[in-house]
Amino acid sequence: MKKNIKFIKYFDQKNFGSIPKIFLSSLITLIFFYCLPLIINYKNNKNLEFQNNSKAILAYTLNNEGKSKEPLNEKDLLVDIFSLNDLEVDSVRLNASTIKQLFEDTNYTLKEVREKKLVKPVALTLLPNEIKMIEDTKKRKDFFIQIVLPLVLKENNNIKIDRKRLFSIINKNNNSSLEKKWLESKYKQYGVTSKDLSILKIRMDEVPVSLAIAQAAKETGWGTSRFAQEGNALFGQWTWSGEGLKPKEADKNEGHKVMKFNVLQASVRAYQRNLNTHSSYVEFRKARAKLRDQKKPLDSIVLSKYLNEYAETGEQYVDVLQKIIKQNNLKDFDDAKLLPSSIDLDSLI
Repeated sequence: MKKNIKFIKYFDQKNFGSIPKIFLSSLITLIFFYCLPLIINYKNNKNLEFQNNSKAILAYTLNNEGKSKEPLNEKDLLVDIFSLNDLEVDSVRLNASTIKQLFEDTNYTLKEVREKKLVKPVALTLLPNEIKMIEDTKKRKDFFIQIVLPLVLKENNNIKIDRKRLFSIINKNNNSSLEKKWLESKYKQYGVTSKDLSILKIRMDEVPVSLAIAQAAKETGWGTSRFAQEGNALFGQWTWSGEGLKPKEADKNEGHKVMKFNVLQASVRAYQRNLNTHSSYVEFRKARAKLRDQKKPLDSIVLSKYLNEYAETGEQYVDVLQKIIKQNNLKDFDDAKLLPSSIDLDSLI
């Protein structure tokens, strides 16, 4: 307002007429009050702290790769995860000794997996509470890997089967009504509102086994975290509207929780869906597609570079993942197959 008064005094000194003087002073006042909210809003936005929402699976901000303005349906994106999560609400938690005996009875060891590349289909629904009591670090890590490995392989097999069907559809001139219906469901499942086959092909792909195990290990402290024990949350994904566990250090007014699952398999599927659809991982999917085009294996070390947005620590998180992969020789499991069904998947993409 002081500037306005100075301008008016200037006009008086120059002997402007009363009408032009009133008009100009009014115009300056209007401009001032019009710009003031914009300036305040800019300053407030500039001071807002950046929030990393890349783990959010129930608050999707999918990258609009298809340039479509159609709103995304969260239920369509996660319907198969919800249905899997509701299969067993009263799962029995086996203790660590029972699970170890089960592994022994089925001759399931990581040494044999590394040699023969075959994994026994021992799918557990819950983590044992006693895993955090295993003092020997190597034994605890191996035990955790034995539990998670079949779960990751199973989800990758599901994607392999879907990719085979997708490529069959792409290579046909005409598709049946059943194929079209399946394609529609996959467009919804992967958030491809543009119905672009090339985008669906990029999104519908596997996550390297070694990378998934490394992230599960990092997010759960090798299966010992409260979120893993109480909520089967292997990958620390967030939810604002679903059932979840509130972080102890979180502010009371903070809305997100760590999503809770009834079965471990649902957690793995939700994790893969997150990497395959969320806007934070567009570059991850592009790098994976490039490896496919070059007929190269999906390298977890290469692809981990594009997961800096998965955690707020950014590049430090990537370094930790790579260290876990290398120190525990997790890439040994990338070409492993799940018995008995996976033998039939040799010819799949």
